[in-house]
Parts: sequence; structure tokens; C-alpha cells
Amino acid sequence: MTDTLIQQAEQLATQEGYNPTRLPGVGVYKTSAAQAKIPLCYSQGVIFVLQGRKRVFLEQQAFDYHPDNYLVLTLPLPAECETLVTPGEPMLSLMIHFDAGVLNELVRLFGEHRQLPQGSGQLGESKALYVNTLNPDLRTLLERLVSCLHSPLQADALGDALLRELMFRLLQADESGSLFALAMQNTHLARMERTLKHLHNHFEQPMDVDQLAQMANMSASSFHRNFRQLTASSPLQYLKKLRLTRARELLIDQGVKVKQAAAQVGYESPTQFSREFKRYFGHTPQQLGREASAIAID
Repeated sequence: MTDTLIQQAEQLATQEGYNPTRLPGVGVYKTSAAQAKIPLCYSQGVIFVLQGRKRVFLEQQAFDYHPDNYLVLTLPLPAECETLVTPGEPMLSLMIHFDAGVLNELVRLFGEHRQLPQGSGQLGESKALYVNTLNPDLRTLLERLVSCLHSPLQADALGDALLRELMFRLLQADESGSLFALAMQNTHLARMERTLKHLHNHFEQPMDVDQLAQMANMSASSFHRNFRQLTASSPLQYLKKLRLTRARELLIDQGVKVKQAAAQVGYESPTQFSREFKRYFGHTPQQLGREASAIAID
């Protein structure tokens, strides 16, 4: 990445963590210190690391992303992530959520122009997560996008068009079959997305796997198989990870009590919640709450 792009991105990142920009769904994430592997929940979208390196772990697979490639997430995924930082050079990444309307419209245009990916393999072997090489067209587009975020006028006038072009370039790139599959209603990926959206909107409620299978228009056995293939988790494991991640956000961002956080994410037993929280994150929710309070005081 150019020095100018990095400087402009750092100016947008006024604080540690996620910094929203004028464009909805677009933000700059900043981390000044290296971070050991920690569980989190990724949203659908694309992440461009402008400076530093990150590594995401999904079961037995590890994916490195850095300034020469980018990470695409076609589904929201619980995973583990570590951050590698050079002293004096904070990790900076541009995070962009997918606009389903824009994706669907562009895929329709690709179809009208008969430029959909050829062969069942590209659409059939869909992935919930993949990395791809950053080509010159995307690199130039990133520079234009980050530059326009500094001007309210340019962001309002050009932002949506630049994001549309970005999605177009992602679809043009190699390994884009999963994005096409996401926009096609009858693919396993698209059907799984519908069930995951339901889970994310109702994660505090008891899970009915048969209902989710019906939502995906699959048999129970096919649903379990496709769910694990795409997310590297069973439906129950996925829900547990999602609940614990959301609880962690409540404890850190809102400072709620442990018992309250447990109830809000769907746990009836605070004891079970604390036990599973420690197993997943490596420390108790009470310890996390004390650390968050200390940070707030400082």
C-alpha cells in the first residue's frame, strides 16, 4: 500500500478499534498492539488490511491476510483471529459490509451479459470465507475510496458509486464463485445465509434445528452436513459461539452485569454461562468485567 493511503486511513482511525466513516457499512479498524488469538464473530463483507497482518483460524485452517490480499466473508462466522503488528506501525484495515441489493443487481447484470462463472465447481464448491490476491484495479479503487472518505461532499457524491465498483471488481476477480452463489436463491450458500440471518436475529431464543432445516429447504441430515461444511461448526456449536461473543460485547461495551449478560443472550443458568465463557475465551466473564472497568477508570 502507498504511504499516502496508509496516512489517510490512519487519519480516519481516530481511536483504537472500529472507526465508522461517513459511508454506512464502511469503517477503519485500528490496533496499535499485537493481539493473541481470540474468538470473535465476523460479519459478512470484505476486509482489506492496509498495514500489518492478521490471521483467522477456522477449525484446522488458517488464513493470512495482509496488504497484498483481502479477506471475503460470504456468511457471518464465529472464528478466532490474531493480529501481528510492527512497533510504531498500527494495524489498519478497511472493513466493508456487503450491500445485498447491489450484489444481487450486479450478479443479474453478469447473467444478462453471459459472464457468470462457468462450470458447476465454481458455484457448487462455495466457501463462507476465502482470501484473494489484491489486483491493481482493486488497489487503485481502494486509494480512491479512502481519499473520498475525507470529504463529506465526495463521500456523499461518489461513495455509493465507488462501493458499487468495488463489488463489481470483487465479482470479476478469481475465486469469486462464492459471491455469485450468495446472490443465487437456490444455492446451498444462499439458503444457509437465510438461516444464519434468522439465528443472528433470534440468538437469545431456543434453537429449533428442524425449523432451520425447513427454512433452508433441506432435510435435517443435509442441513447438518452443509452447515458444518460452510461454518466448520454444528448448529448448536455455532449458536453457542454467537451467544458467548455477543455476551462479551455486552460486558465490554455496555458494562452489564454477568447475570444480566447471560440472560440477554439466552442462558437460563449463569453458572453454565460462566463455565462455557471461560472454556471459550480462557477467562471468566467476571475477570473480563473487572478488566473493562479498569480500562474505563484509566
